[in-house]
Amino acid sequence: MTGPPGLPAPRERRQPETDVTDPGRLYVITGGPDGAERASLDLVTMIMARDDPSPTVQPERAAILRLCRAPLSVAELSAYLGLPFSVVTALLTELLAAELVESREPVVRASLPDRSLLEAVMHGLQRL
Repeated sequence: MTGPPGLPAPRERRQPETDVTDPGRLYVITGGPDGAERASLDLVTMIMARDDPSPTVQPERAAILRLCRAPLSVAELSAYLGLPFSVVTALLTELLAAELVESREPVVRASLPDRSLLEAVMHGLQRL
């Protein structure tokens, strides 16, 4: 599976000795439970970086900032990073709090105009 142009393909499953699904490793990546409220993120929430990563940013957070130069969904980020959704959500919560990324809710289909209404308007305009 390949990623969008200019982005790496999602990571393949790692060998057991370096597997990122190791609970200890995931605990270190997310900084452990700090009691902070996590951001309300959905799998389809779009994430966009506000700036390039600084040299002091941790590797996982820097990877998110580099990947999100163009908007990506949280699900895509999870796949590209090879990290579980919950870990990506924890990382994004910290990045959102630091205002390094911004999130955009997906467009709700109900908020879009009804297709039949648009077609009726189009046909009315064509008759003029």
